[in-house]
This record gives sequence, C-alpha cells and structure tokens, in this order.
Amino acid sequence: MQVSITGRHVTVTDNVKTHVEDKLERCLGVFPRIESIHVILDSEKRLQVSEIVIQGGNHIRISATEKSENLYDAIDRSIEHAERQMRKQHDKVKDHHK
Repeated sequence: MQVSITGRHVTVTDNVKTHVEDKLERCLGVFPRIESIHVILDSEKRLQVSEIVIQGGNHIRISATEKSENLYDAIDRSIEHAERQMRKQHDKVKDHHK
C-alpha cells in the first residue's frame, strides 16, 4: 500500500506524517486490494481540511473530505469516513458474489 501525503498551505511535519500512517495502518489495513492512498492536507482561513483519496483494485475509488479547526481532528474524521465507505463497498461486493 503506497501512502503519499501532500500539504497545501500547510507544512507537513514528521508528527503529522506518523499520525496519518498509524491511523491508516490500523483502520484501512484490513481491506485487501488497496493500491494507493493519497492524503491532502489544506488550510482554508481558520479551518483545516483533510482529504483522503483511496485507489483500489477493480476501479474502486473512494474520496473522503472533512473540515475542522484542529488538523488532527480533521484527519481522524476523514479516515473514519473513508473506512465507512470501504466497509460499504466491501459488503456490496461480498453480498453480490454468493
């Protein structure tokens, strides 16, 4: 699983990188066929924005965006949102192939 972290108007520190990688390993490490994950961190006025784009096998593309005043909170919420979408997609495929 390839993880890339991009910062727009935000400097991405080592603490932020380790936080993102740890959360992704715990939450999204369960799902097979994840090819790449792109995390985009942005700052808009007083809000911090975290966007996660997950590219998987079989043309699966999941995108989750969250805004918060705290960067770590935005990261956590966007990862949880992406995890819910991945679970829903996984259940659809699993139910389809009986």
